Parts: sequence; structure tokens; C-alpha cells
Amino acid sequence: MPKPFDTSGVIVEFISVGRHLRVTAIDEYTGIEATIVGDPAMSTEYLKRQAVKKLQYVMEKKGK
Repeated sequence: MPKPFDTSGVIVEFISVGRHLRVTAIDEYTGIEATIVGDPAMSTEYLKRQAVKKLQYVMEKKGK
């Protein structure tokens, strides 16, 4: 079972780009970031979860 990801040091940024929403999750401690593009009609909580999930994947890939 994977260990839980600590999101207390994660900054999430939402930027509207045309008809899309760009969501970036940034780890405060390492500066590593991951970005997703989503539909603005989706809930911000869902988009935030997806961005944090991608950040976790990127950090695991880099061994952080």
C-alpha cells in the first residue's frame, strides 16, 4: 500500500486560459511542480486532487 502524500506543503494555483483551466501544484520544499489542464465546469476540488496526484507521481519519479 502506498504511503499517504503530505499535502501541507503544496501550493495550488488556478489560471484561466481561454476555455480551459490550468492547475499547477507546487511543492514548497523542493520547488517541483506539476500542471494539468481541465474543464472549468469541473469542481475545483477535483482539479486540485488531480494536480496534487500528478505532483506526487512526478516527485516519486524524481525520487524526492
